[in-house]
Amino acid sequence: MQSTQYPIVIDDPWFTVSKLDETTFAISEYGHWEKVHSFLLIGQERAALIDTGLGIDNMKRMTDQLTDLPIIVLTTHVHADHIGSHGQYEEIYVHEAEEDWLVSGIKKLSIEQIRKDISRDITRPVPASFDPETYTPFQGKPTGLLRDGDVIELGERALNLYHTPGHSPGHISIYDTSRGYLFTGDLLYDETPVYAFFPTTSPEDLVNSLERIATKITGIQKIFGAHNRIGLEPELLETVKEAVGELRGKKLVRFGTGVHQFDGFSVRF
Repeated sequence: MQSTQYPIVIDDPWFTVSKLDETTFAISEYGHWEKVHSFLLIGQERAALIDTGLGIDNMKRMTDQLTDLPIIVLTTHVHADHIGSHGQYEEIYVHEAEEDWLVSGIKKLSIEQIRKDISRDITRPVPASFDPETYTPFQGKPTGLLRDGDVIELGERALNLYHTPGHSPGHISIYDTSRGYLFTGDLLYDETPVYAFFPTTSPEDLVNSLERIATKITGIQKIFGAHNRIGLEPELLETVKEAVGELRGKKLVRFGTGVHQFDGFSVRF
């Protein structure tokens, strides 16, 4: 589902770039079943790229058209669909809990499964450089480590970092205080379930993280998840609060309880 709310400024064979405002862009991969979004936030001194997508095509080809400023990559979490173009950028940051995943490989997920997931249900032509038989997620040493409470300054634009584990141990959410934009990665999005059923996930942590973003952050104007629809209304967080109470009250916060549907989002344990 492509965004109708935000104007498309680059309609590339693989990437679709939508303008959220004059200095904020969503870089989307609608030709893949995961409908992944990465986000470029431009400050006065430098820009931040939140994730780098699937790696089916080179995202730097897009960001070079959007800014001349130096770009730092902020990784919401180390899964293959969020680190695909990390190797194209010089400054890469990841939460300390997933440094080893970035350096040594994603834990408890086979390369065979990653290749199967990355190459299925593709609806757009892929570049000649993409070979699902040899596709390998980025591995490398990060420039630095992120921690809960860190503030990233871009120049008249500050980003507050929240450690929001559950989907993965080092998952972070990023709050752009200057605009009220909350970037939730794979913690919260619509249309398909938020996942916490893999061996490296934690239903308890996920519910705690959902409660945290719904109750501890003020002034949110828009929520931007990493999949599906771009731009969710902050009222969704009221539903999140109710969902947290229901999941706990019914003792559903554990592996194997399945998909739980709420008004605007769902989770799978």
